[in-house]
Amino acid sequence: MTEPTDFELHTQEDWTPLSELTGIQEPLFEATLFLFGYDFSSNIYLLQGPGGHAIIDPGNDYPAYMQMVERGIKPTEIKKIAVTHGHHDHVMGAIELFRGHRGFGTPELEIILHEAGPVEFKEMMRNLGCRLTEVKGGETIVLAGFELEVIHTPGHTIDGLCFYHAPSRTLFSGDTVLPTILAEPDEKAAGGSLAHYFYSLRVLRQRQIDHVLPGHGGVAPNLGRFVVDETYDALIKRVVGLETPFFEGAAKLAQQGLLEEALFYLDKELRQENPHPQAREMKGFLLNDLGRGQEALEILDELLRQDPDHAQALLGKGVALLGLGRYADSLAALERVAALRPDLKEVQVYQGMALYLSGREAEALDLPAFAEEFTRRLKDELSRLAHSRPSS
Repeated sequence: MTEPTDFELHTQEDWTPLSELTGIQEPLFEATLFLFGYDFSSNIYLLQGPGGHAIIDPGNDYPAYMQMVERGIKPTEIKKIAVTHGHHDHVMGAIELFRGHRGFGTPELEIILHEAGPVEFKEMMRNLGCRLTEVKGGETIVLAGFELEVIHTPGHTIDGLCFYHAPSRTLFSGDTVLPTILAEPDEKAAGGSLAHYFYSLRVLRQRQIDHVLPGHGGVAPNLGRFVVDETYDALIKRVVGLETPFFEGAAKLAQQGLLEEALFYLDKELRQENPHPQAREMKGFLLNDLGRGQEALEILDELLRQDPDHAQALLGKGVALLGLGRYADSLAALERVAALRPDLKEVQVYQGMALYLSGREAEALDLPAFAEEFTRRLKDELSRLAHSRPSS
């Protein structure tokens, strides 16, 4: 990915159509008003539709709704509020619709939030007469006529949600993805977790995201993948350190079982002018560990074209072919490794696996290293079953 040279965020002091702010003439952007969040309030997004309006994150800024009324939008026209998480700066503005504008009547609101959202907020909104819709992630919600996918993105908080509009590849990201800062996991008050955060960003990196509409800071049109990756990178730096070189960081991440993150750092290393000589080899093994054997095979074959006797690349190729069910090809590669490096005990284990899976059990068990590993795993499984059996 080519990084943008001009990373421009779009902000505004009053409710402004996203289409006007960003120059993007797309139905969602034309229907959405944006209000920049100051001090102790999040950004607020107001989606306008003929059957009623909706808000994503009502913020915590009472003048926001005074300005909304001045634009001719009545509080009673707001039919739904979807919240990205239960922090006060994102949700307390919902009360302003009831408290500050009674002359328009009482709003009839549906509040959409994660089932793990704050109990106090839920009770408060129920007491005001709101209908609560609690989601888990994976649902499709309709806001002002627009369908959005609900994505559970814990990490900053346990109840974190993002809302994804597939037609425009737009993500309402709450605090999960912010353009300029990393929202710290709120572990004590809201169940935040670094491990959950990594999971959420892996999920988002699988989406095609062109535009990010975050909970704080300016909106980031046409920078979606860049902003998501920058958040991912900032989170990784929390683990490996700010100044750690990419290859060294990848090794640290792999040792901690963070394989996707290690792969992300290896890709950064391989984009350097003079990448570490073992970076491709490590990437091949990581892809194998992630079950992406075909990709691993392509990288390892490239190394073997440069050096046909590269033992580690041959071992990785054997493992990749094994995972792809190409047992005969796997055995051929592993036999070459055994000839080059007879000291590598793990080669026998993989040879035994290829033999066993291809129906040659006796030959597999004739290999001492495989027989030892097979017996150990069998004993472990029998022990597990014995301990899980209820006592008579």
